[in-house]
Amino acid sequence: MTDTTPTPASPPAMARAATITGDDVAKRWGRTIALDGASFRIGHGVTGLLGANGAGKTTVLGMILGLHRPDRGALSVLGLDPTAAGPEVRARVGYAPEHHQLPPDVKAHDLVRHVAEIHGLPKRAAITRASDALWQVGLGEERFRAIGTMSTGQRQRVKLAQAIAHDPALVLLDEPTDGLDPVQRDDMLALIRRVGAEFGIDVVLSSHLLEEVERTCDAVVILGEGRVLASGPLDDLRGAGSGLQIELEDRADPVAERLRAAGCVVESEGPRLVVTSPDGLDADALADVVRDAVAAEGAALRRLTSRRARLEDVFLQEVGA
Repeated sequence: MTDTTPTPASPPAMARAATITGDDVAKRWGRTIALDGASFRIGHGVTGLLGANGAGKTTVLGMILGLHRPDRGALSVLGLDPTAAGPEVRARVGYAPEHHQLPPDVKAHDLVRHVAEIHGLPKRAAITRASDALWQVGLGEERFRAIGTMSTGQRQRVKLAQAIAHDPALVLLDEPTDGLDPVQRDDMLALIRRVGAEFGIDVVLSSHLLEEVERTCDAVVILGEGRVLASGPLDDLRGAGSGLQIELEDRADPVAERLRAAGCVVESEGPRLVVTSPDGLDADALADVVRDAVAAEGAALRRLTSRRARLEDVFLQEVGA
């Protein structure tokens, strides 16, 4: 893979009808409450299912596949009830589990072909689709290697290939970057963007990594203690943020000190400053203060933009609430 920078997909993730909807969904495992009245809507594109370990993400994936019956509430997947129509749902859904327990003596092509046949493809079509899928994920030259001889990154690609080989409408990926180094992780995220943007397959990416979801997804569902804390397109959740972000060629420290003396709150990251006003100045008034400080210090201004809230800000706000 040469392009490792995911780019937003088009059209926007939730512009069309929902792929998955949950209404007041509850699930208990013994005394443990996995879901407690969760309601959510997942549209088209790449959607992040975000939450700490134990937040209920894997339970949601199992229920989407029709493997777990909700104790309460209703779930719809591709217009079907997965509890009543599990086989039909699973025929149209691809799934890459979190665990790495793949058969070590089986060739990658044989595993992908076998899973494609399980999803209903004839043997000849499954053979062709398996090769195509492995080429798409960058394992074309390695497709006849035994899985046990592959690296963790290659095994993650095999899991992605078997999830897309039967041309599903929806793919569920459970922690697809687990165990990957930074380069492998970038490659995997770029692959996931391709699946959502170029292949026309809707993707649900389950992860506990905020930065990973923000880079890759169009929308997000944030889970906490079995409930949906927030959901929707990322742009809507992050909003416009508050304050200004400036980037300077030089003299960042003196500018920061001058802004603090003027009553601003300044976060400094080298040549970049994030400036907010505790007095609630609007953007234009705050920009005037920043302009005056930069001019007074004789600094060279490279960029000035409105600050955009990060997904981390949204997550911490909702978890704190």
